[in-house]
Amino acid sequence: MCAATTANLKIGQDTKDRVQQLADIRRQTPHWLLPEAVEPYIEREKTPESRRQDALAAWSDYRTDGLHLTANEADAWLAKLEGGEDAPLPKCHG
Repeated sequence: MCAATTANLKIGQDTKDRVQQLADIRRQTPHWLLPEAVEPYIEREKTPESRRQDALAAWSDYRTDGLHLTANEADAWLAKLEGGEDAPLPKCHG
């Protein structure tokens, strides 16, 4: 089990009231409920942010060396992989 630390979180009164209502329904405290709500959000947002960072890195690489695959080349390679073929990544070109 991970050690918990305290964090200050500013929320509007309406949200605070709604959190309290849900906590009451669940027979839990708002302090228990908030991490339960925040953690799935963070996990859900990690994947799109990771993809965005990958895309930015790929764009930076392309701007540096101009090497790339066309969409058709990438699609053909991915189709082979989806078909179960152990296809090597095509060579990038300028």
